[in-house]
Amino acid sequence: MALRLTSFSEISDLVRGSVDMHMHFGPDPLFPRRIDAAGAARDAQEAGMLAIVLKSHSYPTAPVAYEAQKVAPDVNIIGSICLDQEMGGVNPYAVQASADIDAKVCWLPTFTSKNSLRKAATSLGLEIKSDGISVLDEAGKLLPEMRECLRIIKDYDMIVASGHVSPAEIYAVMDECEEIGLEKIVITHALEFNVYDEPLNLDQITDLAKRGAYIEHVALTCLPAQKFTMPPPEMVDAIKRIGASRCVLGTDCGVSWNPPPAEAMRMFVSILLRHGLAAEEIHQMAKINSAQLLGLKPGKPGAAPSTNY
Repeated sequence: MALRLTSFSEISDLVRGSVDMHMHFGPDPLFPRRIDAAGAARDAQEAGMLAIVLKSHSYPTAPVAYEAQKVAPDVNIIGSICLDQEMGGVNPYAVQASADIDAKVCWLPTFTSKNSLRKAATSLGLEIKSDGISVLDEAGKLLPEMRECLRIIKDYDMIVASGHVSPAEIYAVMDECEEIGLEKIVITHALEFNVYDEPLNLDQITDLAKRGAYIEHVALTCLPAQKFTMPPPEMVDAIKRIGASRCVLGTDCGVSWNPPPAEAMRMFVSILLRHGLAAEEIHQMAKINSAQLLGLKPGKPGAAPSTNY
């Protein structure tokens, strides 16, 4: 397939008003980072983005988002929490605290997930002293603590994202979300297979999308500096199979050897365009779906910092 020629203005127009659903920043105890939250916020504002979601595997980011918002008033800076070992694992008290200060995304365990520990060590060189966290009990049932976390997430209109947990855990969480009416579900970098012992397959990903989950695709998966990559045509084929109406975009960037997140978003949009996605599909994923999940009006950046705390 011939690559499509794209102009800088076309790429910039698609980045303008977009949402990075998944970006990293410094300081960070696991990896050297390219940029801090204030720098990432300024870059996003310069690019005209609608919002960025700050993610840390190790600490809650809502307080950081509150401060970064002050230097970039024309972009929404969104806080989050990961249910990793540093947060006490599946800890409703930690989720409640972040919800109370306007966090909008709760990730299930990531590198300290039982489904990610071995890959984190062998693929990324992380030495994590943990037996690994699961959201299921020994009988394969959802932990009561996980049910309580999901209740808080629903009550505060947050997003639950799958982190690095196993397919069995994802399906158990999906079942509970359907039971309690929690509709904001994102399957985290579903095609980034190098961080999971047991990844989802494309049939499972498509099934979860049909059940109402949004499938996240990230720039990191197809950037050349990433050790384990997916060829862009394969990603485009997967997106077309799932359907743009059930997909969202992020960068998963911020590590020192990759571009800063706002630039990575430009590169990602360019890659997807050049390999056959229509501008309308990217618009749907990067602007419409993400904004709706975060409770934002598409194309309306500029949330003032909250004064509720």
